[in-house]
Amino acid sequence: MFSFCTDPETLSSFRWLACYLTTGKHANLYYSVGTVLLLLAITAPSALLFGFIGASAARSHFWPISWLGKGYVAIVRGVPDIAFFLFFVIALDQAFEWVRHKIKCPDWDEPIRQGNDFVVCQAAKLPLGDSPQWVHETYGFFLAVLTFSIVFGAFAANVLFGAMRAVPHAQLETAEAYGMSRRQTYWRILVPQMWVYALPGLSNLWMVLTKATPLLFLLGVEDIVYWARELGATANPRFTDYPHGDWRMWYFMALLVFYLGLTRISEVLLERLMQKLSHGQATTGGEAQRKAAA
Repeated sequence: MFSFCTDPETLSSFRWLACYLTTGKHANLYYSVGTVLLLLAITAPSALLFGFIGASAARSHFWPISWLGKGYVAIVRGVPDIAFFLFFVIALDQAFEWVRHKIKCPDWDEPIRQGNDFVVCQAAKLPLGDSPQWVHETYGFFLAVLTFSIVFGAFAANVLFGAMRAVPHAQLETAEAYGMSRRQTYWRILVPQMWVYALPGLSNLWMVLTKATPLLFLLGVEDIVYWARELGATANPRFTDYPHGDWRMWYFMALLVFYLGLTRISEVLLERLMQKLSHGQATTGGEAQRKAAA
């Protein structure tokens, strides 16, 4: 806090606001903004990887793998996101602890499932009880990233699967006629060309992902919506040097500007990426570029 904030009652309106916006709780709000941006930066490529694996599996000629890929897409897309967010955190946490329990405590003779309780030895706990706070926060963030990646990866898999089928089949046949193997045709012809068909769907999925970040609170991560609600609520003079009324409208208006700004930046970058991918392609966008160049 600034040095001139020692006596809030004697401050001018501007200095009072400056001191108010630099309190420890507001630092948590600013930290949560970075947490949301970091989540998006990690989850987007992770979900895309899950989606690519799921789409490739769904196209497999080996029916058990194809069944797994299509089942993953169908199950995740058919269940409300909030149910999966609540389920995966518990399921993944218990799965990790169960594996650690089997490795670290092989002599354990009590059942792990004891009624509604899930009981493992202390050495298998994640994180350990004596771990510092940053370890607990990092582990919770890791579970959140993994959960988001699994859920949105299923939607990405559906988009990529459709994009793979949109690539003209004649080009795949031509590649095979030139002697390319199925693997070479997949990586050199299908995968490079599918992105122009996938980008519109992936763009929409990115927008949905940004709007889903407030679900972080369900996963135990204090996000910007949580802190906006906490800081905007009426502050009692008995508990703070900076009392105020119900300011939630202003805080949520700031969140509105933040998300609209993030959306606008995303639209500009995605449009430029679409123009780059359309260059030389036999698509409407590629044809428009050729006419403009002529």
